[in-house]
Amino acid sequence: MDFRKVFDRIPEEFDRWRPRYCKALFDDVITAAGLAPGKTVLEIGPGTGQATEPILKTGCDYTAIELGEHLTAFMREKFDRYKNFSIVNDDFETHDFGKETFDLVYSAAAIQWIPEKTAFSKTYEMLKHGGVLAMFLTRSEYQSSDPALYDRIQEVYSEYFHPEQNYSCRLAYENAQDYGFTALERREYHAQRVLTADEYAAYSATHCDHIVLEEPYRTKFFDGLRKAVLDAGNRIVFNDTFVLYLTRKP
Repeated sequence: MDFRKVFDRIPEEFDRWRPRYCKALFDDVITAAGLAPGKTVLEIGPGTGQATEPILKTGCDYTAIELGEHLTAFMREKFDRYKNFSIVNDDFETHDFGKETFDLVYSAAAIQWIPEKTAFSKTYEMLKHGGVLAMFLTRSEYQSSDPALYDRIQEVYSEYFHPEQNYSCRLAYENAQDYGFTALERREYHAQRVLTADEYAAYSATHCDHIVLEEPYRTKFFDGLRKAVLDAGNRIVFNDTFVLYLTRKP
């Protein structure tokens, strides 16, 4: 199963429930790359644009490459009003960009789907000298907010979460330095989300290995998540950490 393609099944739900990144993170990316009209930018795997509009608003020449056909259509409908917006429906790993180069290449929770050698070698080749590679992701936890709720949800997972294939994508972001990148920085930003039982179930249903969960487990699993949060006062608190890696081509 190619987990990269499962998000293409649920563009509307993905757009509604996936967390957005904070302004401070975008400010740091924009400053690092010196974004302004005339600067060129490539976003890898934008999904439905959780990390797109702040970059577009700089006036840069923005291009995205998105594997999902439905996600690409969603992006076009959402951002076509921007004259500096363009998107390609293709696989970054195999797409031929020709001699096109960029001042910024960035990815929000997408580059980890690409094998390390391809991810770092290809982005390095596509950057101008002095160009920036920005990679960011969200790490969320709710255990510290309510340990009892956390334990109950783990019981639901143990009993009903049995997908045919588990998510296992990992990327060592620090390894960018092994491919010629320099001045690697890691920055963190923090936020909090409070969800109801229904909202939590809907959000959970946008995770790749949750999307493909089948019966006889699927209904019992999501019902179990809802009941756990309802019994805890219909409230679950997520502590989000947005992690940004910035590095540069000399």
